[in-house]
Amino acid sequence: METVQTDICIIGAGAGGLSVAAVAAQMGAKVVLVEAGLMGGDCLNHGCVPSKALISAADAAHKARHLSRFGIQDVEPVVDWAKVRGHVKTAIDRIAYHDSQERFENMGVHVIRDSGAFLDPNTLRAGDFRVKAKKFVLATGSQPSIPSIPGLNKTPFFTNQTIFENDKPIKHLMVIGGGPIGLEMAQAFKRLGADVTVLEASRILGKEDTELTALVREKILAEGVKIIEGATVQTVSGVAEEIEIRVNISGENIEVKGSHLLVATGRNPTVSGLELEKAGIEFGSGGVLVDRRLRTTNKNIFALGDVVGAHNYTHAASYQAGVIIRNILFRLPVRTNYRAMPRVTFMRPELAQIGMTFYEAKHRFNTAQVITTPFSENDRAQVSRDIHGIVKVVTSKRGKILGVGIVGDNASEIIQTWAMPISRGMNIKRLTELILPYPTLGEINKRTAAAFFAPKLFSTRINRLVKFLLAFG
Repeated sequence: METVQTDICIIGAGAGGLSVAAVAAQMGAKVVLVEAGLMGGDCLNHGCVPSKALISAADAAHKARHLSRFGIQDVEPVVDWAKVRGHVKTAIDRIAYHDSQERFENMGVHVIRDSGAFLDPNTLRAGDFRVKAKKFVLATGSQPSIPSIPGLNKTPFFTNQTIFENDKPIKHLMVIGGGPIGLEMAQAFKRLGADVTVLEASRILGKEDTELTALVREKILAEGVKIIEGATVQTVSGVAEEIEIRVNISGENIEVKGSHLLVATGRNPTVSGLELEKAGIEFGSGGVLVDRRLRTTNKNIFALGDVVGAHNYTHAASYQAGVIIRNILFRLPVRTNYRAMPRVTFMRPELAQIGMTFYEAKHRFNTAQVITTPFSENDRAQVSRDIHGIVKVVTSKRGKILGVGIVGDNASEIIQTWAMPISRGMNIKRLTELILPYPTLGEINKRTAAAFFAPKLFSTRINRLVKFLLAFG
């Protein structure tokens, strides 16, 4: 077995691991990258990229059915599933080089395409190599969480790792799980012609603001997706094209039948097979234990991304990679700060959140208040005929921005205006000073900020002051 000495060894070639590898290598560090699966990890191959490609195809089909609102005849699209699958694959292929082994080897990274396991606190076995590193980075991601439902192991079902391989028509898709993945896929497949039923044990998008969730629910129900909340799945049975689910709702048992099943009940950190105990790394069902510098209980080993079990987003892993780079390469005691960590459910309408929800803020700051602006008050939304949405800003009594939630067209883009103010603890007054192009959806942010001051600006007291000053004019 060949021994390799290196500065940094990274286990996992997903978004976070690749970010550390690229920066470290370009800054002169010796880097070994270990990956047993596909380069690019979950985001490129099974998550962000294929899901958004499928959603884009579904959007095109939906728009074709609703052209008449612009004076154009509606068209019922013909969906060619093989070509839809081709579109998804093309999207992955066009991005794949950025994450490829070839690109990273050209940077000087030693890429080992095999699984890794620790031999001791300073040594990793990977294929035919024994890697000794000054620092290690765990970036092994997560895997679909498969619930213990009687009969599920004998019944064909999709997860996010397999559903994008589908190239055949789906008559009736049943989805277990009403979180972001389940709902994004539910709406996409409905728009592409399938009947869809979502089964959720609690309420859909349970982590999100209930007012914002209600707007998403209203839209997806109007499109014909059936949602059953408070549903406890008892058993699953059947074969391909004929699947049956027995569900208990408030003590009543019902049967739901469909042709295909998607299980979208969350994800589990990938720690199996790493022999973390031999490296002195503590972990549990929630993932690897890290401090705010992203160090594990072995201070020479860092961890980021889904394997640490919090903020399971590609952009979170990229942010964490920056924290680790500064800690390892520059010996800076940089700590994570998730105050302005955004999250988006890419439904139509999109639901985006950054900072605290009103519920969270009320528990921490009793004087927290909220300002809302409906999309109907935005001129660009009106001309685009897409006014289903709202901006909801949570502030302190004095106007410090605590959080923002947006439901609406391009919410994922609109919410970016709030990232810097929240991360810097700014007052909402700063947003009123912006000069924004007209007509744009982003103007709704400034309008909402101005609404914070409206009660004072248009009060009787200010009215009298203005009249007094004008009298000397």
